[in-house]
Amino acid sequence: MVKVDIKYTGDLHCDATHGPSQSKIATDAPTDNKGKGEAFSPTDLVATALGACMSTIMGMKAEELGLDLRGMTVSVQKEMSKAAPRRIVGLPSEVHIPLPADCPQREVLEQAALNCPVHKSLPSEIKRPTKFFWEG
Repeated sequence: MVKVDIKYTGDLHCDATHGPSQSKIATDAPTDNKGKGEAFSPTDLVATALGACMSTIMGMKAEELGLDLRGMTVSVQKEMSKAAPRRIVGLPSEVHIPLPADCPQREVLEQAALNCPVHKSLPSEIKRPTKFFWEG
């Protein structure tokens, strides 16, 4: 279990501290919802968590397979609802992999991304189309 402590510092800003490492993340409300957009919004962190989780799990699987994914990039687009209640409705992502399209482990690596813990934790109402680009 990991503890994260969040302190509201005013003006729609929060500071979050990761218990084990003491690293910090600042958040701000987005400009389209009363904030200044000076940092990640809480919903931006959901998109960030998805991309980082897919990358991490793919990296783990690649290490098991003796592959190097260094240089891989993941881009996640956060889409918010237009109607109330305000919520995330889509997290489409693109994964650019520095391996050739004919990589024998292609399916295993793609499935690793799609089965990462964050992906599996999001409700089905949030659309998460994922495109993989093999560029090696």
